[in-house]
Amino acid sequence: MTEVLSQDEIDQLLSAISSGDVETEEIHHATEQRKIKIYDFKRPDKFSKEQIRTVSIMHETFARLTTTSLSAQLRSLVQVHVASVDQLTYEEFIRSIPNPTTLAVINMDPLKGSAVLEIDPAITFSIIDRLFGGKGESVKVSRDLTDIEQSVMEGIIVRILGNMREAWSQVIDLRPRLGQIETNPQFAQIVPPTEMVVLVTLETKIGEVEGMMNFCIPYLTIEPIISKLSAQYWYSSVRRGTTTENLNILRERLSTVDVNLVAEIGNMDLTVREVLSLGVGDVIRLPNVRAGDPMELKVGNRAKFLYKPGVVGRKLAVQIVKKLAESEEDEFEELTAEGEE
Repeated sequence: MTEVLSQDEIDQLLSAISSGDVETEEIHHATEQRKIKIYDFKRPDKFSKEQIRTVSIMHETFARLTTTSLSAQLRSLVQVHVASVDQLTYEEFIRSIPNPTTLAVINMDPLKGSAVLEIDPAITFSIIDRLFGGKGESVKVSRDLTDIEQSVMEGIIVRILGNMREAWSQVIDLRPRLGQIETNPQFAQIVPPTEMVVLVTLETKIGEVEGMMNFCIPYLTIEPIISKLSAQYWYSSVRRGTTTENLNILRERLSTVDVNLVAEIGNMDLTVREVLSLGVGDVIRLPNVRAGDPMELKVGNRAKFLYKPGVVGRKLAVQIVKKLAESEEDEFEELTAEGEE
């Protein structure tokens, strides 16, 4: 696309040419140069910017959920947020992490293949210290995990994977499972070294201890759902999921709400004098009500059903014979209003 110059830029260029500050040959030479973008065929870009952005949005949700769950489990202030989302080769990822470290190999069912969740040693030992009754202070050690420490971290990672499943729910019903925990990155060769991966880097802070969590997903694993990592699909899925989720929550909460159920036999107007003169055994004739006719059952103040009165054992009861449609509900309300007038 040709760049359009403003009038001021054109005037400055003409004045520079007329004064001799810029030669016409230089201008022609500059315009003839092409913009060249360097492309490394050893590292082909397999994820578009839109797909990278969608992955980032998904894991921002994952970071919020992990912040909440870890804060509750560790009883400490935890902060997790997405620092970056990049694509690189698996070899570059392996070289960038320390040795030893906490490296969990995750089975990404129903997707084929595995992913890797790497937790910085500072974060790992801070979690362990906190769960063992300490203050979660930074411990500068470089060693493998003991069997007990590894068992503790397995519990933490399993909980983190539950958050991951929820964060991915708008794209796929992911069921991540912890396969194994390694401490040497060289023993976690889940794909060839030159295979492209997407790396989600999460800045993590527990109390005063800061570190990184890295989630590495190979392209081969995520390829079957790569078309779903678009902004259009993501936002449409979020809207559908949010609506359905909200409806389910409303139904669940409304199902436990108490409402008044009124079995109304009939109504009529009486003066205060007539009410005060009523005694045991008196009979009140209700207008427009016959013994065999169904009567209206109200939920709150609205007529919803027709019923017949009866008894069950020694208790009074009603038998619902019909559910009123909305038009019939309005008709009953109009009749009731007319009777009251």
